[in-house]
Amino acid sequence: MIKQLKLKNYILIDELCANLDNGLNIITGETGAGKSIILNAIDLVFSARVSKDVIKTGCDKAVIEITLENTKHDLSKLFEENGIDDFGSEIVITKEITQSSVRSRINGTLVNQELLKNLRMLFVDIHSQHQTYTFLQPQYHINLLDSYAKDVYGALFTEYKEKFANYETLIKKLEEAKNSSNATEAQIDFLKFQINEIEEANIQSETEDRELSAELEVLENAEKLKELTGGAYWTLNGDDGSILEALSKIKYDISKAVSFDQKLEPINSQFLDAMENLKDIASSLRDYSQNLDNDTQKLNDIQERLFLLDKLKRKYGGTLETVLKSYNEFCEELSGIEFSGQNVENLQAEIQAQKQELAKIASEISEHRKNYAQVLSVLIQDKLAVLELPKARFEIRITEKELSSNGIDNVEFMISTNVSEDLKPLAKVASGGEISRVMLAIKSIFAQNDDIDTVIFDEIDTGISGKATQSVADEMVELSKSHQIIVITHQAIIASKSDKHFYVRKSQLDTTKVEVYVLTGDNKIKAIAELAGGTINEQSIEFAKSLLETTK
Repeated sequence: MIKQLKLKNYILIDELCANLDNGLNIITGETGAGKSIILNAIDLVFSARVSKDVIKTGCDKAVIEITLENTKHDLSKLFEENGIDDFGSEIVITKEITQSSVRSRINGTLVNQELLKNLRMLFVDIHSQHQTYTFLQPQYHINLLDSYAKDVYGALFTEYKEKFANYETLIKKLEEAKNSSNATEAQIDFLKFQINEIEEANIQSETEDRELSAELEVLENAEKLKELTGGAYWTLNGDDGSILEALSKIKYDISKAVSFDQKLEPINSQFLDAMENLKDIASSLRDYSQNLDNDTQKLNDIQERLFLLDKLKRKYGGTLETVLKSYNEFCEELSGIEFSGQNVENLQAEIQAQKQELAKIASEISEHRKNYAQVLSVLIQDKLAVLELPKARFEIRITEKELSSNGIDNVEFMISTNVSEDLKPLAKVASGGEISRVMLAIKSIFAQNDDIDTVIFDEIDTGISGKATQSVADEMVELSKSHQIIVITHQAIIASKSDKHFYVRKSQLDTTKVEVYVLTGDNKIKAIAELAGGTINEQSIEFAKSLLETTK
């Protein structure tokens, strides 16, 4: 259930903190006072699209925060997978809207829209004018029926959907295989030519061209390298006057000095190490210079090899890595073409077998649907009678269609509210007041069979009055015994049934503000009296008191 709603700089609200209770939470106020702003905020917390227009004029950002109390669902694994702190039964959802971004958090952790969508399905069911329209559309009726009977054939339907997804994958593969099998002889020959051209190059590695380029540079500068390294060697360790010869004299002098002062021994050791290093360097330079050959043939071979590799890079990509990647793609494509003929036959056989299995499961699901459609039709019709539509007939009609992701059934809600009228699609028959009661009937039936704690009704009393209003009020009271109900209403009878009464008021002084108050005692009586009579007078006050007395 929703424990608390906080709003800051949201549309016309500076700051709001509303603590909601179990049972029936009623919201009233004058037309245009901003009652729907509160319910819209709850909707927006879970929504993907949020307009920047909800930010209060002159403010940088708007913040919506909802605290849920969770007593039914184990979300520990879900929270762990998404790095969300587990606060036990309490879940805090925050949406921050700025001019440049919208950020959603659960218990302080940034989350994606899919996670919020999942939480909404678990905790909150909102019935508003927009969602009534959606509710009336036939394409959603099958989902409602399946939801009601999920404990009976839900597992079977899940199995069906998994198999159907695999079936669609096989069909896609078949189309790809058919397209591949239609490749022309010229396309196949060209693929083989490309594969052979790269194979014959016998590329050693992705870096072969860079390694050969480095080797080529050495060969092209062999004479210069020989001159430079040979000269360096003779300077170090050549005839008279070389560096090592001069260092030998220094070596003698330091050695002599050490015999007089042992503190010079570290210096002597360092010097001797340096001389040995120079000797090694001299030897390495001599060997390098002597072994360096001006191999013209090798130079030509490397140049030809690099020319070939550059040609392949120009044709198949800028690097040898992309050339090798292209080679693998060509091989896979050719393999697919060669395999496609046999593959088409195999896939067709597999698809046929899968289709037969799906048809069998879909037929079983269809039988369950037809059984529960009858049960649900009776329950909804009985509930409509309670809601002052005693002559209404309701039927969930199921007709057969081609195999699809949800089976072989078309499901549509049919209704007749007059004895003389035949059953017709729900969206084409019900008047405004009748729609409200039909929706309440459906919601009441489904709410008893789901784990959703909170059901929200936005002006469900539209178009009803008198005895129908009383029946709607009684039904909400009954529903509130097992669910948290939040209702915007203009009807005094419904408002009088509240466990908690919120009053929304708009003030327009220097700026327009919307404020929300919790009503008790005389203030609650006055609000109900105003709903009943339009004005607060002695008669409306007495009527409000009588309604509240009846509620007790």
